[in-house]
Amino acid sequence: MQQRDGSGGGWTAFLAMAFIIVGLAGIFGTYATPAPLYRAVERETALDAALAAAHGPDPEAAIEALKPRLAESADALLPVGGDMEARIAAERRAMRARLLAEADAAATRSRWIIGVVTAMGTAFGIAVLHAARVRKD
Repeated sequence: MQQRDGSGGGWTAFLAMAFIIVGLAGIFGTYATPAPLYRAVERETALDAALAAAHGPDPEAAIEALKPRLAESADALLPVGGDMEARIAAERRAMRARLLAEADAAATRSRWIIGVVTAMGTAFGIAVLHAARVRKD
């Protein structure tokens, strides 16, 4: 015989699923959060290559070839001239600051996602339990 008073395990499982969604949002958020770190590591490698290229025979062409890996950092290094080591060091600091700000923004977005999904799951759970109570009456 089927229970109609809302005390059955089905409602509990249904409410548990609402909260499991919060956990899934957190897991998916962890995939987006480290993206700035990966870009920072790649950019550090590209800046190291640019520093080596600055001492080579044709630094302009070498840094131009690194442009896809350097992304917006290339604008700070081209055209080649002056104290390239100082320019690369300055760009390294600026790049770290930009990517740190991006990492902070990604972390904030992840927190908002988890918070909103938690609130939605809670409201959904309350609505389901309320429907069970109304059905009981």
